[in-house]
Amino acid sequence: LVGLLVMMLGALLTPWMDTTLGMSMTLGVLSAAGSGACSFSVLIGAAAQRLPAQARGAASGLINAGGSLGQFVLAPVTQKLIQTLGWMGAMWSSAVMTLLAIPLVLGLVSARGAAAPAATSGGGMREALGEALRDRSYWLLHLGFFTCGFHIAFLITHLPTEIDLCGLAPSVASWSLALIGVANIAGSVYVGACTNRYRSKYLLAWMYGSRAVLVMLYLALPKTEWVFYGFAIGLGATWLATVPPTAAIVGKLFGVRYLATLFGLTLLSHQIGGFLGAYLGGLVLSANGDYSWMWWADIVLAGLAAVIHLPIRELPIEPAQA
Repeated sequence: LVGLLVMMLGALLTPWMDTTLGMSMTLGVLSAAGSGACSFSVLIGAAAQRLPAQARGAASGLINAGGSLGQFVLAPVTQKLIQTLGWMGAMWSSAVMTLLAIPLVLGLVSARGAAAPAATSGGGMREALGEALRDRSYWLLHLGFFTCGFHIAFLITHLPTEIDLCGLAPSVASWSLALIGVANIAGSVYVGACTNRYRSKYLLAWMYGSRAVLVMLYLALPKTEWVFYGFAIGLGATWLATVPPTAAIVGKLFGVRYLATLFGLTLLSHQIGGFLGAYLGGLVLSANGDYSWMWWADIVLAGLAAVIHLPIRELPIEPAQA
């Protein structure tokens, strides 16, 4: 609830900002902090405590798909709002739309005691953090999620500019982002279900490797609107589908009692990678006039992420009980 209110405040105040510092505070701090406070790491951690082990992967995929559904719906809607109301009106409209989620949060609060959290091993938060930070597999997950953040933030920030550099209309950018969102709905649900059938580390290795191949194909193809649409669908299939298997490994290794915190720290590495992907993309564009170096960095990082997931220690998949 606090996260939604802070995120709404960021969108509400942005149109009155006329300095870099002001924009950084409203969009970079308020909107981002509010979004993080009600992110999927919190929701997945809460759901995991109320579900049997065999259902957690599918639930993570569905929760993650909800965010992608919002991206699919709101990317073209926001583009239309900018065209009709201007960017200030679009920001105020975003603030209003954020408030519409409050009744859903209140519903979660009223249902809080509906099911008892699953039993977990003993020890407090300090012990859980210490155990996780001493575990090599946990750090390898962090490195992989760092790459995911780098990849996603670079694209979400700079794909519209890349499309503009190719001489295509702004609508291609909005529809590309929307296609990423709708493809990730299917990808998240499917990968979430697959966590009960396959080792999560292999799912992650396959998804990161596919991104490296996809970016190489994009660089080799002519830059038409249909190439961008196909590129968006391919990216969207694994966009945030990395979330369910990453959360599943954290839950298998350390239990679900502090899953929201431990997975939240993994998400922090994702956001650090995201900062570098967005910021370095701007530096490379300013220096070279295009994103060539960033695309190749993306390929290398995705390939390395695919490899480093293979030695991760992962407990066996528990067979579903009758």
